[in-house]
Amino acid sequence: MSSLHAPLNTLVCVVLLAVLTTSALWWYGVPQRWAPVWAVARGLLQLTVLSLVLNGVITHGALVALGIAAMFGVAVVTAARRLTANGGPLLPAVGTVALGMGAGVGAVLLIVFGTGALELTARYTLALAGIVVGNAMTTATLTGRRLNEAIVDRWSEVEGWLALGATPRQATASMARQAVHHAMIPATDQAKTTGLVTLPGAFVGAIFGGLSPLEAGRFQIIVLASILAAGAVCSIVVSHVMSPVRVKPLPVE
Repeated sequence: MSSLHAPLNTLVCVVLLAVLTTSALWWYGVPQRWAPVWAVARGLLQLTVLSLVLNGVITHGALVALGIAAMFGVAVVTAARRLTANGGPLLPAVGTVALGMGAGVGAVLLIVFGTGALELTARYTLALAGIVVGNAMTTATLTGRRLNEAIVDRWSEVEGWLALGATPRQATASMARQAVHHAMIPATDQAKTTGLVTLPGAFVGAIFGGLSPLEAGRFQIIVLASILAAGAVCSIVVSHVMSPVRVKPLPVE
């Protein structure tokens, strides 16, 4: 394909896919049907900027570290907003998510590069951190929202435990564990079906980048294990911090 035609064809393709998404949601009467289109538009803009920036900084360790820090910050704020009730303070949620994601992502990077499974280079660090941060953000969001929903729906049960002398943490312990379980389902299913149902992006990208299929597979299994480990730690921390409640929380929309 001509290099002149590729950007135009890509734009046409993305626009048609966005139209299909919105049309399907509109036809079925789904609320906030424009949200996916705005998400695609933002993603297109952000990826364009990111591609231009990475073209010049991917070999500079300090700049890559700065980029990872920016990704982490945006991910924390994004997840925190999803866990904040309308009109509620954002800062406590930011602290909770930052603690959970920091623990999960930090532990994973330490193990992967500490064991020498991947060489500590700017390229590998950026690739692994970017994937793990994004998935940890999703896990934190799912954990917090599931826990909030369970506590709100089963508040009479929580009050009953508190009346019997249970601590706030004991009163919501089963809900916290279930929230972690449900938040881990997407990543677990992804790991179980890799190679059978899907070809993961990291695997395909590694092959396109010039690695052999065996080396790409080695990189992908490290990525999958990293996603699960970071998600487990992040989810448990978020659930542990959020679970002790004495007053019925506001539902998160």
